Amino acid sequence: MTPIDHLKKLDPEISRLLWANDGQEASLSHIVQERRGISRQAANGLLSRMVLSGLLSEGAGKRPKTYNQPLLASLTKEYPIETIEEHVVWVEDFRPGFAEFMGQSALQIWDYGFTEMLNNAIEHSQGTLVTVRAHVYPGGTACWIQDDGEGIFKRITRLCKLADERQAILELAKGKLTTDPENHTGEGVFFSSRAFDRFYISAGGLVLDHTDGQDNYLFERDRSHPGTWVMMAHGNHTERVLKVVFDEFAEADEYTFSKTVVPVRLARMGAESLVSRSQAQRLLARVDRFKVVLFDFRDVETVGQAFADEIFRVYAKGHPEVELLPIHASVQVQQMISRATAPRL
Repeated sequence: MTPIDHLKKLDPEISRLLWANDGQEASLSHIVQERRGISRQAANGLLSRMVLSGLLSEGAGKRPKTYNQPLLASLTKEYPIETIEEHVVWVEDFRPGFAEFMGQSALQIWDYGFTEMLNNAIEHSQGTLVTVRAHVYPGGTACWIQDDGEGIFKRITRLCKLADERQAILELAKGKLTTDPENHTGEGVFFSSRAFDRFYISAGGLVLDHTDGQDNYLFERDRSHPGTWVMMAHGNHTERVLKVVFDEFAEADEYTFSKTVVPVRLARMGAESLVSRSQAQRLLARVDRFKVVLFDFRDVETVGQAFADEIFRVYAKGHPEVELLPIHASVQVQQMISRATAPRL
């Protein structure tokens, strides 16, 4: 049997265990012991058999022993943007291979995310070519969609008349942002980033990065490639269900996208501190499109009084229909919010 044959027969639980470290080199024995409730000897025996079958390779670590997940299958195809349709590319070229190696929940997430991201390249990139590349590993699958257009952050900045491309990342992170409101809802990037285990968009030297269980991170790179590069990676036997991802951002008994999480750290431009009303206004742009807005203060240790006042008193008073809630706030941030919302005598 080939490694591909062994992969098709792999226990879904073992597949999830392999992907627990996002496919990175790791010591797996203790994870297998805990999750399977077996002895160290039995866990090591299982891992050794997987090495022999080609589903794992030994890593550099010896004590404890580490393992890598080898690349088992790959496909790269280039398409002229003018002549393709996203569902045709997906159904004819990629879905059949994906379906061989993953469960239905994972496949449904790929059905959604792959077609949404390829459609973005087709309809918004203004490029001529798009390259799609997929890699299958024992625990999960990764896919890259790269176009040669102007770059998503530059396009949003230009068409939405924003001050900075980094602000485009903030607006994308909120959701409901589209440069073509007549034909698109602006939900694709938001929900795709939360459906996949790992998701990032790179363009113009900037990266919007989202990992499951974390939030959106902004990175800046010295060198960039032309156009937009989207990467999606997900476990082959995920227990996450796409409907649950959508329901998380809908009010009870509703089916609309009415709730969002705003990563406050993305309101910073460079190393600046969050102290002013204008910075708060940057964060508040378009949040009136939601009923519930969670301001995530993760990695923000302090904010200024004016910043907190603008959001939690001034804006809240002017928009009583929008519920504004802070999450992951430090003690100092909580104090500033309490000060802003305290009754005026």
